[in-house]
Amino acid sequence: QVQLVESGGGLVQPGGSLRLSCAASGSISSIYTMDWYRQAPGKQRELVARVLSGGNTYYIDSVKGRFTISRDNAKNTVDLQMNSLKPEDTAVYYCRITLDGGEIVAWGQGTQVTVSS
Repeated sequence: QVQLVESGGGLVQPGGSLRLSCAASGSISSIYTMDWYRQAPGKQRELVARVLSGGNTYYIDSVKGRFTISRDNAKNTVDLQMNSLKPEDTAVYYCRITLDGGEIVAWGQGTQVTVSS
């Protein structure tokens, strides 16, 4: 069974930076995609960034130019570098791994990011 362990969340002032990390343990036997989602109270969970098995990336418009997703296949990790953070970035952030065929393998437990003065 694959387990995702997240770290790096916390409290930061507007304009600050955080780096979230997600480490996968267990056997991953297929080509896979790694995602970061976020969910604020009372709002739907939304996809923030995605890195495909081939290395292509996707970002929602609100984070383009500020967030960078990266992966290390040797370590089975995915990071989200978040710069120029805004209060509207406040949410619980979740990593997710899916097979390229679409099957969800695992979700992380979530890590809280709070952007506030």
